Amino acid sequence: MADGTNDGLMIKLEGIHKFFGGKDVLKGLDLDVQKGESVVVIGGSGSGKSVMLKHIIGLIKPDKGRVYINGIDITDLPERKINEVRRDIGMLFQEGALFDSMSVCENVSFSLAEHTNMKKNEIRERVAHWLKEVGLAGIEDLRPSELSGGMRKRVALARALAYEPKIVLYDEPTTGLDPIMADVINSLIKELNEKLAVTSVTITHDMTSAVKIADRIAMLYDGRIIDSGTPDEIMNSDNPFVNQFVSGNAEGPIKIAD
Repeated sequence: MADGTNDGLMIKLEGIHKFFGGKDVLKGLDLDVQKGESVVVIGGSGSGKSVMLKHIIGLIKPDKGRVYINGIDITDLPERKINEVRRDIGMLFQEGALFDSMSVCENVSFSLAEHTNMKKNEIRERVAHWLKEVGLAGIEDLRPSELSGGMRKRVALARALAYEPKIVLYDEPTTGLDPIMADVINSLIKELNEKLAVTSVTITHDMTSAVKIADRIAMLYDGRIIDSGTPDEIMNSDNPFVNQFVSGNAEGPIKIAD
């Protein structure tokens, strides 16, 4: 199996093309993410950010290009083999994606119960640990319907981390939250990324979130990464597309669809 990484490279997207309904959504996208790095990919709605994320976790296969995760080329792997790679990946879905019929404990422990031989008491201890890490100690037996939006997001974060993955993917982590709760989530992500030394990729159009949690920000536009740099470099970019996006200006080269 080809090794598509250099030392320390955890994620490599190489020349990714993806077509949907005759539309070329990704047009040769390249992205490298180093071990322990927090990369935030910004871009407008419909720019292909979620499609990119689904390639990383193997839910979508590229029409052209290669996907490497921790040195493994997953592009053509069968589902059984991709599932083995996914065990090193945690994901925080945009809406949390909690199961309403399950308790918080059952939600957080879902992957542990499905994919490990841990005993019930060991699983409950692991769940309690991660709920405490996200500031929600003692809520194991509540249902998602009993929680606020911010609490549900933190439960989903605990679930993403409970399997103790090497890579964590964040899909619009602050969507639907008020500014204060959004900052709580941003602070948690930053703190846990640093504490656990995980590799993370976040997609968002929230520049406050991007600047706070990123080591590096990359902008996806017209199916490709058009610029990449530190938060300061991106916020002060002389690329007119990047400058328009980060400043939230309606005037500029990015045209708003009717």
